[in-house]
Amino acid sequence: MEPNKLKIGVLGLGPVGLTIAVHLKEAGCDVAICDVIKEKINLIRTAGIHLVEKIEKQCYINHTYYSLKDMLDSGIDILICASKAYHVDKILDEIREHNQNEKLLIISAQNGIGVSQMYADHFNESQVFRMVVNFAGNMNAPNVVKVTFFNPPNYIASKDDTKRDVSDWFAALLNSVNLSTYSIDSFTLRNRIWEKTLLNAGLSPLCAISGLTMREAMVDPDTNEIVEKLILESIAVAKAEEIVLPENFVKLCIRYFKGAGDHFPSLAVDLMNKSKTEIDFMNGKIVEFGRKHYIRTPLNLTLTNLVKAITQKNLSDEKGA
Repeated sequence: MEPNKLKIGVLGLGPVGLTIAVHLKEAGCDVAICDVIKEKINLIRTAGIHLVEKIEKQCYINHTYYSLKDMLDSGIDILICASKAYHVDKILDEIREHNQNEKLLIISAQNGIGVSQMYADHFNESQVFRMVVNFAGNMNAPNVVKVTFFNPPNYIASKDDTKRDVSDWFAALLNSVNLSTYSIDSFTLRNRIWEKTLLNAGLSPLCAISGLTMREAMVDPDTNEIVEKLILESIAVAKAEEIVLPENFVKLCIRYFKGAGDHFPSLAVDLMNKSKTEIDFMNGKIVEFGRKHYIRTPLNLTLTNLVKAITQKNLSDEKGA
């Protein structure tokens, strides 16, 4: 498969989408990007995309769209979904309505448990891929990503392992431009999805509610204790789901969190911006699977419900303003 023979569309231009788009462009791919925020697209058209701090790169993208419909109409072969997980239902509706490419491949580069299955429920499993992203950042400007950390590698797999050649090809593309990515089987990827979700669930809602950065939360012994107990609670659920986690996973989580620096997780940024969050796909999923196995998850339940209550209040206040 040659990079310039396929048109790759990236939907959702937050830190993940922009970072992936820049690297695919650098690898020689024909890249299209889409975001509903017109000001962001207009700025990218005039000033390009800039990655700063941990990754220093920039580029211009020729194909830019305000809507998924327009990007699908342009004839893309691969759609990378890097939008928030709670947008999946809307994305599925638009693909079903407007996509003309029966062989369209979908790569979910989204957070949380169960996301790729949502795509597979509506399309052939052989069309669906899942990517676990291990870099993160915050937006310095609509077209500027401050990449705060990258803990390589990223991972990608075919949902049903029938298209390992495609995931191998995609990983090789990103590796060629130093965005380390491993192509693995779907069973191993499931472990990596849970591992990443447990990391997100271990600190993201706490930062969101407290307003603390990851570093600030980890230097405080009181919040540090909450984080450790939260991870232990989540591990019990993961084990019941037969998820294989690394040895000393709690210690690895704590080390990971302490190395993240003054970074706000995306869930915290969303709550601060009074937007919807992905809590239902993180801590909410741990609560859901805990109930399935009759495992009590009081910390995950408390944080899930608090984030949802604050979100509901924020959205109600905005409607009443």
